[in-house]
Amino acid sequence: MKLLRNLPRLARPALRLRSLSRWVLYGTAAGAISGLSAAGFYALLEFITFVNFDLLAGFPLPSPAGEGLFRSTGSHVPVEWLFLLLPAAGGLLSGLIVQRFAPEASGVGTEALIHAFHREQGVIRGRVPLVKAVGTLCTLGFGGASGREGPIAQIGGGLGSWLARVFRLGVRDRRVLLLAGAAGGFGAIFRAPLGGAVTAVEVLYREDLETEALVPCVISSVTAYAVFSGIFGFTPIFALPHALEFTRPHELLFYLVLGLLCAPLGALAVRAFHGIRGLFARLRGLPLWARPALGGLLVGALGFLAPGVYGSGWGIVQRALMGDVLLATMAILMVGKLLAMSFSLGSGGSGGVFGPMLFVGAMLGGVFGFGAERIFGSLAPDPAAVVIVGMCAFFAGVANAPLGALLMTLEMSRSYGLVAPLMLVSVVAVLFSTRWSIFRNQVRNRFHSPAHQGDLSVNVLEGQRVEAAMRPAGEVVVLDANATLVEIREMIAEHPALCFPVVDPESRRLVGVFSVQEARPVLFRDDLDSLVLARDVMGPVRSVSPDQDLYTALLTILDSGYPEIPVADPANGRLAGVLRHADLLRAYDAAIVRGGGPAGSPSG
Repeated sequence: MKLLRNLPRLARPALRLRSLSRWVLYGTAAGAISGLSAAGFYALLEFITFVNFDLLAGFPLPSPAGEGLFRSTGSHVPVEWLFLLLPAAGGLLSGLIVQRFAPEASGVGTEALIHAFHREQGVIRGRVPLVKAVGTLCTLGFGGASGREGPIAQIGGGLGSWLARVFRLGVRDRRVLLLAGAAGGFGAIFRAPLGGAVTAVEVLYREDLETEALVPCVISSVTAYAVFSGIFGFTPIFALPHALEFTRPHELLFYLVLGLLCAPLGALAVRAFHGIRGLFARLRGLPLWARPALGGLLVGALGFLAPGVYGSGWGIVQRALMGDVLLATMAILMVGKLLAMSFSLGSGGSGGVFGPMLFVGAMLGGVFGFGAERIFGSLAPDPAAVVIVGMCAFFAGVANAPLGALLMTLEMSRSYGLVAPLMLVSVVAVLFSTRWSIFRNQVRNRFHSPAHQGDLSVNVLEGQRVEAAMRPAGEVVVLDANATLVEIREMIAEHPALCFPVVDPESRRLVGVFSVQEARPVLFRDDLDSLVLARDVMGPVRSVSPDQDLYTALLTILDSGYPEIPVADPANGRLAGVLRHADLLRAYDAAIVRGGGPAGSPSG
């Protein structure tokens, strides 16, 4: 047992690689676990959907050409009442499980991922991936109108966050691994390795990219795609009726009109989704766990009129590509899917919005494409191509993710001959959609994100030394590495603080940092009083030396996530003092008042 507990510490020296090489290792690990998780989730979802709708209800849901692990037998008698009540049953199960074990796993998975990156230092609780998976299986496997990619992104992101905690990485690296895990989820479930990587770094902002995470995200997404496709095959999700090529320049006019249509319709879709979510939030008398059941009941009512609103709907998109869906039916499904998604996710059901938004865009493209063909005949573009382009344009507009939408659409359908119109409509849709987003936790750019607050600091601290701002060792309370939990609790009671330097009892060298927040899961467990020592729960040494500049110290504090960091004597490794974030801010304020800047720079 002790060996297992110490495995992460034994492995850490081997993982402290330099620059790109360590991210190859971390990205590969994140991609492998994300790909395996996505494979298990996908197989369970296919099985549950098959049992519920084919075997029990007798209403098999269509699948796209590249999916469908279980083929419909078509031999079961339809049970209409069960078909209509399945989404409510799934919503009830999802609500009970999620609210009992991890309330943050409800709703839109990608939204939670964005919030964790910006506001939670890249931390997703360890139980969230499992609860999110179970909640989404209940919602989507019972016909709820949501997507599986958002939950897979949150599951992958949660696993990436867990991996960062296992190897005790800093906050900055933890955020990167969070995105790498999400990229793996996207790349696997969409079978789109490049699109998954780009979406993970793009979806955080309305007008920016998290470029620092791009390399790990690419590595993770490719790895996850290889794992997932190695199990289920490399066939793209959608099959095309024939090769789709852009060869007539005048068709860009049709695509331009489609892109312009996506902007106002996307705005209406976003307002409708958030409006319905707000209505459910105001149902004070209805318990949180019961609201997804009500949402599922409303989805069932819609399903009575238009069964195609159930599930992801990608089988309907496949039929639209083949020209097997009536124009009027596509118009009805476009509106019905949006309402059904809002009922499923706005009520607290677990799922994602990517799939439904792609569906709505495909139906919009189908209505426009087949309508244009009726009016303009051979002058109009191929309706199947317009379905693909509409899917990309609508998703790009509502998610503010033009690059990710473009790449994922290309990879999901292998429609590489449509690059030019896809680029055009993505840019047009986003140009008119930057004021709104389906993801409320998106921020405008890096400078609006708490994750990059240090980037805003005027670098006036480079000319000042840590020694001038730190508190000397004589004023610092230290923790012995062999202190028991009882002794640690007594020290916290006597000297309230969020973290303490940990020193070796013999050499008095600095060996780590004890964080109350990180040790909270075991700190107050009486059964571990004599089993766990400070050295077992301490974090790695994140220190600076007295002669380093305060700007370097600021970056170290921000990366560590601690409110203070120890100052170590470089000659012997012993504690020389502590630099607190508040002390550093005072030094910063004093420098601003003096009009000072880095050494050798003009001060005014």
